[in-house]
Amino acid sequence: MAEKKPAQPDYDAIVIGGGPSGVAYAITMSQGGHSVLVLERDKFPRFHIGESFLPYTADMLELLGVLDQMPGNGFPIKRGLDLIVPAGNRLVDLEITGADGYRTWTYQVERATFDKIMLDAAAEAPGVTVLEEASVKELMFDGERIVGVDYDHEGVSHSATARYVVDASGRAGVIPRSLNLRATDSTLKMAAIFKHFEGLDERHNPAREGDTQIGVHEEGWMWAIPIRDDIISVGAMAPVEVLRNSTAQEVFDRSLARLPRIAERLTGTKVWHEIRGERNFEYHSDTLAGPGYFIVGDSGCFTDPVFSAGVYLALATGRRAALETRDILGGEKSEGAARYSYETFFKTGYETYYRLIRAVYDTRHGVMGTYIRELLMSEGLGEKDRVLTLNGDFWNDANRLVLRLREHDEYALFAPFELNLGCPVYGKDGPPLRLPA
Repeated sequence: MAEKKPAQPDYDAIVIGGGPSGVAYAITMSQGGHSVLVLERDKFPRFHIGESFLPYTADMLELLGVLDQMPGNGFPIKRGLDLIVPAGNRLVDLEITGADGYRTWTYQVERATFDKIMLDAAAEAPGVTVLEEASVKELMFDGERIVGVDYDHEGVSHSATARYVVDASGRAGVIPRSLNLRATDSTLKMAAIFKHFEGLDERHNPAREGDTQIGVHEEGWMWAIPIRDDIISVGAMAPVEVLRNSTAQEVFDRSLARLPRIAERLTGTKVWHEIRGERNFEYHSDTLAGPGYFIVGDSGCFTDPVFSAGVYLALATGRRAALETRDILGGEKSEGAARYSYETFFKTGYETYYRLIRAVYDTRHGVMGTYIRELLMSEGLGEKDRVLTLNGDFWNDANRLVLRLREHDEYALFAPFELNLGCPVYGKDGPPLRLPA
């Protein structure tokens, strides 16, 4: 169980939200000897979408000391991506980077189970107190500085103060909404519908066992992600306008009919969870740190999930915010310098990923998916560039595909900013894995 330590009135940091970004922050602060209160609104386990991981996600879990808790939960191993675009399909094989020391595999997960593993790991970390079903009601201010929160837990109102308050509340965006920092993005205008199927038999998979399938067609795209040995998540992303003119089931069925490689994989399965949907909710904040606060993960930015980077970006930004907080508290950086470093780190990672997504949706050379295929196959790009980009190589200044994406001014997400380069896993020079001190 997550709740093990009694709450106190004062901490080094308070984290709003117990998802991956909040847990990454809390564990990293604990590794530095600091006290943290994590306030999670829900009771875990709870359903969440976002089930396919990048190899760099597994690396982040290793840095946080959680990777060794993953085996034994029925999570499939992913070794690549079956990418299906109008011109055909291709295997993105992670093995190609293995000779250079990069990880060549990662996990697919049932998020309810994974998120509970993470929250329990935070609760067991020294100095970290986790409260579930704890709802933040108000932010506490001293002038412009956020200094704490008022929250309800088990029917009782409480107050707690901290040197820093960290918003890991995802779409709820407690701090961005309170300070009016969030801008809604309307470039892609997509929405998701998805089901889970049971009775999965990977002998029907035309690609490779455990891998993700991404299929692009003229109306949108679909994913197929095994999340347990016998359970697969299948979803369709379609323009909001298409969903307004059809039922969710019609759009799902029409998408699946256009992608026979995914349909073939579902042979013999039956629906485990009926169709659900997520409306279009793209947004970002240009301000991601301020007096007494940091904004991490989905609370600061969310966009289309086509290449499964959400959990990686959440872990990376949660951990980076904690490292910057530790530098401030240890007197190694001024708050202004730490805030600037964090904001540029966040924007570099998220905008690089956003540029990759924009390339997928770019229709200048035909239907969606055509331009990204041409870019992936263009001269001057090596297969390692392609694979590492899809693995999470978002803070690189040498990856030729990443550099191509950064040439597109029309793909910008944030207001102009200075790139903050250096992979949060492998540093600037690549493997071996950079383990925490």
